[in-house]
Amino acid sequence: MTPYETLDAWIEDHFNEEVAYLQALVRVPTDTPPGNNAPHAERTAELLAAMGLPAERHAVPEAEVRDYGLTSLTNLIVRRRYAEGGPVVALNAHGDVVPPGEGWTHDPYGGDVVQGQLYGRAAAVSKSDFATYTFALRALEALSLPLRGGVELHFTYDEEFGGELGPGWLLKQGLTCPDLLLAAGFSYQVVTAHNGCLQMEVTVHGKMAHAAIPDTGVDALQAAVTLLQALYARNAVYRGITSKVPGISHPYLNVGRIEGGTNTNVVPGKVVLKLDRRMIPEEDPVVVEQEIRDVIAQTAARLPGITMDIRRLLLARALQPLPGNQPLVEALQRHGQAVFGEPIPTSGTPLYTDVRLYGEHGIPAAIYGAGPRTVLESHAKRADERLALDDLKRATQVVARTLFDLLQAP
Repeated sequence: MTPYETLDAWIEDHFNEEVAYLQALVRVPTDTPPGNNAPHAERTAELLAAMGLPAERHAVPEAEVRDYGLTSLTNLIVRRRYAEGGPVVALNAHGDVVPPGEGWTHDPYGGDVVQGQLYGRAAAVSKSDFATYTFALRALEALSLPLRGGVELHFTYDEEFGGELGPGWLLKQGLTCPDLLLAAGFSYQVVTAHNGCLQMEVTVHGKMAHAAIPDTGVDALQAAVTLLQALYARNAVYRGITSKVPGISHPYLNVGRIEGGTNTNVVPGKVVLKLDRRMIPEEDPVVVEQEIRDVIAQTAARLPGITMDIRRLLLARALQPLPGNQPLVEALQRHGQAVFGEPIPTSGTPLYTDVRLYGEHGIPAAIYGAGPRTVLESHAKRADERLALDDLKRATQVVARTLFDLLQAP
């Protein structure tokens, strides 16, 4: 048997164990918010230790976590070193997820397997790739062939809040500096670029008054409506700005949350809205942010008695391919086609991910893992999130083969 066939066979023989591992990960909730994710890291570390893969536990200080709006956060690193002379390849997946919400027909924390699909919150994004990467590493080491360089597993818990206390914190603390990075993704394309994201909170201040004498107040909600119209009007402009990256279309703006007022018989004195501006890789985040601030300031200036405060919540820069990612990308494509029986293209994605943080440190990266062709098919962030077990098995084989190509001794 070739080394690739041996890797495939090992993964096939241990696949029930891999599925059980993923089920165990799904069964420990990591809803973010509230972001009490240290217990999941502890459980993951226990499971890894039982497989002979001891994990370093890197707890982010409690004050930093609480200031960030989370409850507890421990990041994990598994380090494996081989002979000198090869690259260190890090594999990153995040365990934090949005709360399950309503409409589930399966227990979101049950890990039920029905007709070849494993159901549960984070089954597809991205506890699935805790399993993909762990078992790819185990298969690689089971070959017992000479290797050089190293592998690191980075299991982090801050993607939903931007990654600054996940990979961002590990990188800033100097706890890791790999040569290549592979991050959680789906099985039918290798993602090499993604959108950036600017999130802002705007507080509209008016003057509260009794609804029976509205002229004594200044309606903050009415002002917020005017602002919303000005912000959403920008989408007509954004549709004319197109990206050259396949898979990414144009910028867009969304207001995802609005709250304010005190009662139905009170003129609202304050309204808070939160907006999300997706940036294509070709855009300059500084220019984008200033444009939004200008729209807000100009709107406030037209409304007597109204002031508006602006607070940046998140600035996630876009990911653009670094030249050094080619050996990783080409190996994933080659083995993806061999295992899945179809070409595996490179593309961009309108999502933003933690991978940008590695890119900002000059670490060439790609996004690939277990999952369907689209986020929509996975039901990620919706009811009945699920993962096809065939995709999990085959993606594990692709990643194991890729690691062997990158790390095999000459």
